[in-house]
Amino acid sequence: MIEKLKSIKARFDKLTEEIADPEIIADTKTWQAKVKEHSNLVPLMDEFVKYLKIEKDLADAGEMLQTETDPEMRNMLKDESLSLKTKLDESENNLKILLLPKDENDTKNVILEIRGGAGGEESALFAGSLLRMYQMYCDAHKFKMEINSIEETGLGGIKEVQAIIKGKNAYARFKFESGVHRVQRVPETESQGRVHTSTATVAILPEMEDADVEINEKDIRIDIFRSSGAGGQKVNKTDSAIRITHFPTGIVVSCQDERSQTQNKEKAFNILRAKIYDYYQQQKVAEYSQNRKNQVGTGDRSERIRTYNFPQGRVTDHRIGLSIYNIDAFMNGDLDEMIDALTVADQQAKLAQQDE
Repeated sequence: MIEKLKSIKARFDKLTEEIADPEIIADTKTWQAKVKEHSNLVPLMDEFVKYLKIEKDLADAGEMLQTETDPEMRNMLKDESLSLKTKLDESENNLKILLLPKDENDTKNVILEIRGGAGGEESALFAGSLLRMYQMYCDAHKFKMEINSIEETGLGGIKEVQAIIKGKNAYARFKFESGVHRVQRVPETESQGRVHTSTATVAILPEMEDADVEINEKDIRIDIFRSSGAGGQKVNKTDSAIRITHFPTGIVVSCQDERSQTQNKEKAFNILRAKIYDYYQQQKVAEYSQNRKNQVGTGDRSERIRTYNFPQGRVTDHRIGLSIYNIDAFMNGDLDEMIDALTVADQQAKLAQQDE
């Protein structure tokens, strides 16, 4: 690992020189690419410098211990060596994590889909609760959520909603939310106070660029129709809604949120690209499912990932066995503890798989 880090540091030092070179600065595209590569290496290099300093301090303490005769000083040096050894192990683990292959989609925006599942009207109400939860998380972390399409129920629930979440590293923060979310609570529609169990399905897809997914014109059909809207001012009065059918995969996407047909078409293509990418990714997941047994999992839509138990005030993620006993705060968008734990678990699983 150290030899690999030394090689990366040599590359980092070279990039540091190059991004200050007037000739390279004059070539904007090349300069931007080198600045981005340099920036991506900064956390790794900072940790490597920290590791080397701890390693030197530990070696110095060891040398002093060999010549020191005073009992009190020897005890201090032993304690310092133990502390430095712990710090060195922690830094080494951090370096291993930073060296893991990066998920190329982590920096992308997110296509979010939430659908009511088993449980009738209560599942639709729960889907609405999940949408609100994610909206509040976005508001607290400077992500921007745009609703593309929404199908509501008469009691205020949501049969299906589709949205785009924009912001730095959006996919990295949301990618572990894909799967079946189960709720146990007394529904608003329940008159006798009985606890019901319902589900909603969340899908998280990275938004794809044109270059990431090629769509052949002969493989699609575009239909234009009048939006049904959500009522009031949201109803489009013109035929501006767009529906795109992709024949090879059978995927159908519609967008009716914008008043402009052009804007709806652009959004619909964004979603279609994400869905086509996901379609083929799901095939890979099925093909290599055995390789995923030690990973947290971000792909299987049928996997029950989390239970929201309102009577006990508990949210439990079944993939990592973590329970958080503050369901009100969680439903108000306080998701960081859960997301951070899932991220760490995924990193540790990948490290373990790398060591096999």
